[in-house]
Amino acid sequence: MRITISKENYLKAIAEAESEGQTVIAATLARWLNVSPPAVTMAIKRLKRDGMLLVAADGRLTLTDAGRSIATRLLNRHHLIERMLTEIFGMEWYKVHEEAEALEHAVSEDFERKLMDRLGPGGACPHGNVIGLDTPQLRRDRGWLPLAELPQGYAAQVTSVYERDRKLLEFLDGLGIRPEAQLQVVAANYDETLTLEVGGRKVQLGRAAAEKVWTEPVR
Repeated sequence: MRITISKENYLKAIAEAESEGQTVIAATLARWLNVSPPAVTMAIKRLKRDGMLLVAADGRLTLTDAGRSIATRLLNRHHLIERMLTEIFGMEWYKVHEEAEALEHAVSEDFERKLMDRLGPGGACPHGNVIGLDTPQLRRDRGWLPLAELPQGYAAQVTSVYERDRKLLEFLDGLGIRPEAQLQVVAANYDETLTLEVGGRKVQLGRAAAEKVWTEPVR
């Protein structure tokens, strides 16, 4: 069976949406991949026919073992490419996701093995996200909290950032909010913004953005 780039993208998107704690239905994929509902419907039919996807009575989409294997392989490759771009080529952390999206389909298994040999297994990507399928609950189990939930006066270190929004990443980088940066919540404001102290300066961050930044307490 031929696995096209389009099929790979759908399978990977389902796995990624699950890792963000979302219930995946057709509308999720249309939003996630920025494609039309009819295109999603056709893709779901093909993936179900090929044994890659299960569709529940309520429309919930779940990967089969075969579908998850392909999605995991692509996620691992994406992770390695992001690390290569930053650790070897010095590319800015907020740029590498889009580059990896373009390159992940073209990398051969041989090159992937060479990347693994060079970079080593495991490790976080430049956005602080671990390899494989993480979930919000697993992050909480590690003691992490979204920045939006931190109380006033709380000191924390950024552990990971939602990586699929380039404008958000550039905005956060401009504020100094990036993985391993330390910050303190100065105030939770009436207009649902946070006043933060980052790198010796005070900055403002809206709640929607703060919900996409994970932190752990400064020890």
